[in-house]
Amino acid sequence: MQERSLKLYNTDKTFFVKISNKLTQLLMPTKFGINNIMITVKRNNLLKAYNSYKEAIKEKNPVKEKSTTQKYEETYALYLEAIDKYIMESLYKKVKNNIASQFEKDALSSYYTVVNLKDTNYTEYKHRKQKYLLELEYQGLSTSHKSAQINKITPFYIEKMDTLYKGIIKNYSVQLADSLNKIINKEEIYTKVFDTIEEYVINILPMKIQQEEYRGNKELTSEYEKYQKFLIGKLDDIDTLEKNVILLAISRILFTHSLPLATAENCYIKLLKDARNMLVKYNKTNKYITIYNEFINFIEEYNLKLLSTKVYWDKPNERDEYKIFWNQYQSIQKITDERELRKQKEILFIKEDLKLLNRSKNDYKEIIKIYKNILVDFGVMKQLKNSAKSGQTQKYTGKINCRGTVCGNTL
Repeated sequence: MQERSLKLYNTDKTFFVKISNKLTQLLMPTKFGINNIMITVKRNNLLKAYNSYKEAIKEKNPVKEKSTTQKYEETYALYLEAIDKYIMESLYKKVKNNIASQFEKDALSSYYTVVNLKDTNYTEYKHRKQKYLLELEYQGLSTSHKSAQINKITPFYIEKMDTLYKGIIKNYSVQLADSLNKIINKEEIYTKVFDTIEEYVINILPMKIQQEEYRGNKELTSEYEKYQKFLIGKLDDIDTLEKNVILLAISRILFTHSLPLATAENCYIKLLKDARNMLVKYNKTNKYITIYNEFINFIEEYNLKLLSTKVYWDKPNERDEYKIFWNQYQSIQKITDERELRKQKEILFIKEDLKLLNRSKNDYKEIIKIYKNILVDFGVMKQLKNSAKSGQTQKYTGKINCRGTVCGNTL
């Protein structure tokens, strides 16, 4: 008996372990059910408090608004706590006991990814954890096809997610504006900005457009329709650039305060650099015409949607130079022939960007060479320096198509 007993307890799958595992599996649905009930109760309390809070705002009653706001915040905290408890007590155990679905496994993995932000960036963690918990609950309701509950919670969900996304983007804006912190990888932050805006466009914007406040917003609807074509198929770097330009345009409509003008300008400048690099990369290839046309459209959008609205300029001379550019642009807009209008715009944009690059301390010789080829083709530049022999000039004799590849002799 002693030998059998020792043998029994040293086996991985002993009788007692099997019983324990079986009991855990049997009790799991009960625990899961209790947590579900608690989440439902907390959700109902939250929605009552939220509706009272919205009514108080409409009535413009400061006393009532203060009390309902406090109640709303308390019920919101308890609601999130119930969802968090469900993850730790039910979801974790289901994954641990290998009885979880793939969705539940992915959900737990995402949860720990968010939690890991706590030690590195608490502000981002605070917003992203709330966003994660709300998304998990909303997706759970959607997959269970509980339409009545979804309809009740959707207005709250859109408003709260709107606030959380704005908080995340504002946090990134602060990091981009921090010139003293050398540890921050600005390129990584730019990527996070565009990824977060895209998350919002995919998950929240379709619901937001249905709201009465935004239903008639033609600019927002138009930009969203442009974005939708990027939802199908694999994107190359040119597609990604075009997509990010659209996302930035959407952000200028929805996240004006969270993504301030200075930060938005830095995002535009970052995309402008990417576009220049692509012009060099795809020069003399079939993709050149695509990136060139996208580049011209992007420069126009940058000037129309950002620089033309810019009030404060760091350097007064830059403001004066932009006024001259803007007057020229306005004059060109009066041209009725579409081909001539496009041509004059291209000349203006290329000359203006060439002026900026010539002032820069960075090495832009490849893109400058492309710009000069384009201007020669348009007939606004006749002689260019030969980059191979300093101090000499050479007439350009080759034929250049500014919307396609460069042909003939190089400069």
